[in-house]
Amino acid sequence: MDAILRLLMGPWTTYIIWVLSDEGPQRFGALKRAVPGISTRMLTERLRMLQGAGVIWREQAETIPPAVTYGLTPRGNDLRSVLDALGNIAERWKSEGVFEDDDLGAV
Repeated sequence: MDAILRLLMGPWTTYIIWVLSDEGPQRFGALKRAVPGISTRMLTERLRMLQGAGVIWREQAETIPPAVTYGLTPRGNDLRSVLDALGNIAERWKSEGVFEDDDLGAV
């Protein structure tokens, strides 16, 4: 369990997986717009890491400029129920005021 948590802990990682899970396969630019505040460099790094772990797939069309699309593999889809459950917990905790404390704002 520690290994999968370390994989998901990286900056933006769970958000990227959630976007691909919720919206389906995305081209790089659309994915960047869907993850507000992420830099091109960070998105590229996270996508490479997730691809290397077998969580997402990458498809490049031989066009000019290249059209690169990313989506979840079956391994990535395994995480959907986990992310949905965490999202439900976050909404409940938010309604209980848990995230109002400045020390927990980054949680």
